[in-house]
Amino acid sequence: MAYTESNMLPLGTLAPDFSLPDTQSGKVVSLRELASPKATVVMFLCNHCPYVLYINPEIVRIVEEYSRQGVSFVGISSNDAESYPDDAPDKMNEHARAVGYTFPYLYDESQTVARAYDAACTPDFYVFDGDLRLVYRGQLDSSRPKRNPLPPTGEDLRAALDAVLAGRTPDGVQRPSGGCNIKWKNN
Repeated sequence: MAYTESNMLPLGTLAPDFSLPDTQSGKVVSLRELASPKATVVMFLCNHCPYVLYINPEIVRIVEEYSRQGVSFVGISSNDAESYPDDAPDKMNEHARAVGYTFPYLYDESQTVARAYDAACTPDFYVFDGDLRLVYRGQLDSSRPKRNPLPPTGEDLRAALDAVLAGRTPDGVQRPSGGCNIKWKNN
């Protein structure tokens, strides 16, 4: 599995809208339905990537803490489930329950949403302000299993969310996330 970094979508980009099935509720939901007037976090995740597995407990803590402050979270898996059956929608539902995801965990079967966000890896994080303009993209923090096995703290994502909630622009120096490449279909 190749280590891949984020493509770093330009700051200020309007969040590409989407309507995708939520593997937990079975309903199709859109970004507009899920968005918060304070901040919205779009996370590209998957079930099997060791980089995601390493930080899952911190993701769950951040979602719990910042949801209470009005931040909306959504996870999306865009991996080719035919080639990677561990990332199939039924497995996504099982995984979400097992690790404690309380946010919608959507399946991007066509991979068009990942392409619209220029997502490259899992995990990959995007923070949008109340107007759905991109203010942060990149890493949760500097921890990486094997590469930099620090305990996950979420410091980069937390700093961005704290800034947005305080009405400030997050620091413009943002580091790419890194992890498993999105498993693209052979079209």
